[in-house]
Amino acid sequence: MITWAVSAQTLTANAPSQVQNGENFRLTYTVNTSNASDFRIGEIPEALEIITGPYTSEQSNFQMVNGHTSSSSSITYTYILCANKNGSFTIPAARVHANGKTITSNPLKVTVSGKAAGTGNAPKMHDDYDDRPQMRAAGTPISGSDLFIKVSANKQRVHEQEPILLTYKVYTLVDLTQLEGKMPDLTGFHSQEVKMPQQKSFHIECVNGRNYRCVTWSQYVMYPQMTGDLEIPSITFNGTVIQQNRNVDPFEAFLNGGSGYVEVKRSIKAPGLKIHVDPLPKRPDNFSGGVGKFNISGQLNKTEVKANDPITVRVVVGGIGNLKLIKQPVVNFPKDFDKYDPKVTDKTKLTANGVEGNMVYDFLAVPRNQGKYTIPPVEFTYYDISANAYKTIKTQAFELEVEKGDGNGGTAVDFTDEKNQDIHAIKTGKVVRQDAASLFFGSASYWIVLALLLAAFIALMIIFRRRAIENADIVKMRGKKANKVANKRLRAAHKLMVAGKQGEFYDEVLRALWGYMGDKLNIPVSELSHDNIADKLAEHHVDEQTVNTFIEALDECEFERYAPGDAAGNMNKTYESAATAIEKIEEVMKKKNTRTRGTLVLLTLLFLFPTTIQAVTKQDADAEYSKGNYQQAIKDYEELLKAGESAEIYYNLGNAYYRTENITRAVLSYERALLLNPADDDIRFNLQMARSKTIDKITPESEMFFFTWYRSLVNLMTIDGWAHLAIASIILTLILALVYLFAGHLILRKIGFYGGVLFLIIFLLSNLFAFQQKQMLMKRNGAIVTAPSVTIKKTPVANSADQGVIHEGTRVDIIDDTMRDWKEIHLADGREGWIPATQIEKI
Repeated sequence: MITWAVSAQTLTANAPSQVQNGENFRLTYTVNTSNASDFRIGEIPEALEIITGPYTSEQSNFQMVNGHTSSSSSITYTYILCANKNGSFTIPAARVHANGKTITSNPLKVTVSGKAAGTGNAPKMHDDYDDRPQMRAAGTPISGSDLFIKVSANKQRVHEQEPILLTYKVYTLVDLTQLEGKMPDLTGFHSQEVKMPQQKSFHIECVNGRNYRCVTWSQYVMYPQMTGDLEIPSITFNGTVIQQNRNVDPFEAFLNGGSGYVEVKRSIKAPGLKIHVDPLPKRPDNFSGGVGKFNISGQLNKTEVKANDPITVRVVVGGIGNLKLIKQPVVNFPKDFDKYDPKVTDKTKLTANGVEGNMVYDFLAVPRNQGKYTIPPVEFTYYDISANAYKTIKTQAFELEVEKGDGNGGTAVDFTDEKNQDIHAIKTGKVVRQDAASLFFGSASYWIVLALLLAAFIALMIIFRRRAIENADIVKMRGKKANKVANKRLRAAHKLMVAGKQGEFYDEVLRALWGYMGDKLNIPVSELSHDNIADKLAEHHVDEQTVNTFIEALDECEFERYAPGDAAGNMNKTYESAATAIEKIEEVMKKKNTRTRGTLVLLTLLFLFPTTIQAVTKQDADAEYSKGNYQQAIKDYEELLKAGESAEIYYNLGNAYYRTENITRAVLSYERALLLNPADDDIRFNLQMARSKTIDKITPESEMFFFTWYRSLVNLMTIDGWAHLAIASIILTLILALVYLFAGHLILRKIGFYGGVLFLIIFLLSNLFAFQQKQMLMKRNGAIVTAPSVTIKKTPVANSADQGVIHEGTRVDIIDDTMRDWKEIHLADGREGWIPATQIEKI
């Protein structure tokens, strides 16, 4: 099974930014695909002479993680250039044809200065001065300038409890393969290690004119617990450097089980640091111990309860600082409330900025007596390091009305989460793209189908109308039925012939012939004669031969009636002549009246759902999820979404985020899935489960039942679901309209009229609902708060009045999207205000 991964192709140019006059240097172009051709280099300045090239090399990399295989490939074109003149020169962009597209590289600027030192007749390569990491010969000494560690602190003078970010960076010119070191227990600090990627990624930094491979090895967030000069001691790291034993033949070493490489152990000492810690100013009595930048919010789960029913006050302290070390806020409940120990939920994370996020405190209390109560604001005092001052922030007051209880003795208190509920399983199977570009509703196919249906209706109405007019024309109907009546009389004559009733036979044949001609030409039989029959048939473009055949049939019938001889033979001859004459007249008359009618019988409805070549990839992502490799599943689902939106993929992505406790991203993914498929019960259930784990419990504004009912009706089906219903409804409407217009029975006409009106209303409503859903999909006014906490401002200015605090995972609706840096939002409970645009993400 092969999985194709498609990424954007790039052509990257590389060359040293500064070289010396007379020095050779490498110019490389790398394209990140193996399907490349027709490489063209730009015009190289005359001062930079091409010595040789291009050399082409191809690289392929394969990686397997938890059974998931990924691959990448690239082609590198290398030139050797010589700098012949001092100055600054620009190497223009190159181009290459890759995967059917022409891509260009970045231009390069090369500065030529000084003069390269001579080495006999051999030209100097820029790499000789580059000091880039390379494998050295065994026994080569490793100096302190070849491998060292730098230690830095983002602040060296702080207040007590103010976080410090300590960074250890490794610089190397040798092939370093392993490094081990551990932070010792520090006196006077509370420290936490910042999680770093296991796979280290080196980059180039210039130190004292030399280019080193550099990597951030470890970081720590330190909270000083004491004042004065505190020392962070030096740390000794144990490293392993690989060197090459050039005295050993590599092939011989391989055959003999030896090695052409040696490991050299090297100790690297990271220097210590001194941090000066200033004491905090005189602490207020209500100081929480918090140092940093914080906000506070509060929520009361009920405003009206009965006595002995529990209530919960949720207090959330958020921001950046020593959140894990702060004191618990105090809620001053009225005296006759029974109070319980709060449930504390830690929703913080350690970042390079320190500990940020939210500490959630759920205070439960039980009012025992009836009455109206006010729970005073909850205060929180902290030291603001940006203002160098103590600040007191507080929640709003909470109003509670307690009604008379029902006499029950008490209520059990249980903060445990529900264990018997879990999110619904992921959706397996194929991917259905549902972005705006692939919708059937409003597409060209949708309007073509409607136009074809209208054309079919008009055509059928014209055909049925003509038939109705023809049915109403008695003369014309007699003409149409003339052949049928004549054949009926000839069948009767045939029976008389078989019975041997000669007189009655000839009478019936004559009635058939004269009656046929009277009906066909709309002339009473009494007025018919041989002469006027010939004239009338000629007017209807009947040829003379056919006219003569009919006249001969009449004459023969009259002659044979009285002719002597075989009576049976005469009757048979007469019968055949009459039948032949009528048949020929009918054929000629039919040819004249033949019309070509186009009847629309089959309409092909083109529902353009794009096929996807990535179903296998989705199966792999589903498999990763099933195995519990949720991080890999997240990567796979997000890669799939680059090819187009899908409710199923967003739903599965939400499940993967939910399993990794990333509730904010889970809510965002479920909201996007619900926007594409609002009728899916699994999406609604899982979204509700994810919302139950967010911090803010916002009670929506009350609304009239009609609006709730209407919104539910609109979301009963998807956009294309309504479009399909609209097509079916208009088909039934047109059919019932034809029934009403052309049915002969009154009951059928009533069914056609009322049924047509009903399905026409369904058609109009289906289009309205589909349009409204599509507008929501296109506008996307909904958004999810992604920052740990956001302060709502009264105006779009940072120092304006605060309107409240909301937290990550909360849904908001954007009502003013005109400003780039600020968005005006509306909350479900009716609150409105402004928040920074960077702290939300649109659904």
